[in-house]
Amino acid sequence: MSNTEFAIEIEALRKTYAAQAGQPAKQALKGVDLRIPAGSIYGLLGPNGAGKSTMINILAGLVTKTSGSVRIWGFDQDVNPRMARASIGVVPQELNIDPFLSPLQSLEVQAGLYGVPKSERHSRALLAALGLADKADAYARTLSGGMRRRLLVAKAMVHSPPVLVLDEPTAGVDIELRRQLWDFVRDLNARGVTIILTTHYLEEAEEMCDRIAIIHQGALRAEAPTAELLGALDGKTLRVECAAPPPALAQLQAALPQASVSQLADSAILEVSFRQGVLDAGAILHALLGAGVQIHDVTTRQADLEDVFLYLTQDEDASEAAMAVKAAP
Repeated sequence: MSNTEFAIEIEALRKTYAAQAGQPAKQALKGVDLRIPAGSIYGLLGPNGAGKSTMINILAGLVTKTSGSVRIWGFDQDVNPRMARASIGVVPQELNIDPFLSPLQSLEVQAGLYGVPKSERHSRALLAALGLADKADAYARTLSGGMRRRLLVAKAMVHSPPVLVLDEPTAGVDIELRRQLWDFVRDLNARGVTIILTTHYLEEAEEMCDRIAIIHQGALRAEAPTAELLGALDGKTLRVECAAPPPALAQLQAALPQASVSQLADSAILEVSFRQGVLDAGAILHALLGAGVQIHDVTTRQADLEDVFLYLTQDEDASEAAMAVKAAP
């Protein structure tokens, strides 16, 4: 395999689905540029219909792009499609497993399709690594949903690709199996495999990913190291539990014009949302005390990936703040 700084290089990638059955043509990808560093765990996030699945299917060779270029592990899909395809393994969302084959048979068939010699196959080792050793010879139709999901990961790894795409890998998987899957993914990454992850569990992306790209309506809204994305919104929320009913919200908001003050329904708890570059917690508490608030307890919450995600995938066009966190490749 080729040594390369980037596991995936995408330039001006466009995909337009033709009009059919009275439906207009749909532009699923609108000139996306993306470079995924080799050896990283990379998050590809976006709401349903954003274009993530189209991009993954193009990488897997299942969908033909309209225009643009794709290089996988240094191999151009248009120039060397065979090596590009051999350099990537894809774990799909759908649990598409032959119910009449055992897990071991499924891996052996998959390895044969990739031309892996029998002497170089490691099917049983893969099953063991994913906690399926005792199910090696069972019918796949007897496996639980979580086991089937892990079998798909094993199938994607039979040819030892340097790049692995996990499309919603923990959907329908319980907490214990999810932890086991992530341990396996971390081990793969430690051995040099580049991991591309899509997930709706944003806390997973925040914990696992080195870098994150956010796609919305077929366009790239932001791409940066995870910590940089989280720092793009310096928002913070101060939750104040009052020892007595607080003054009217209008009075409190007047005392804090640079923040947003709200009160939890039927409670003596106030929430003050503010930007750390504008205010600090001390100034807010001073203003609240001056407005007559009797403070019993205070807690804070930092902006997390969910806040960033929601901010960047609003229906309106990408804002200046969104573009500010779009890192240079």
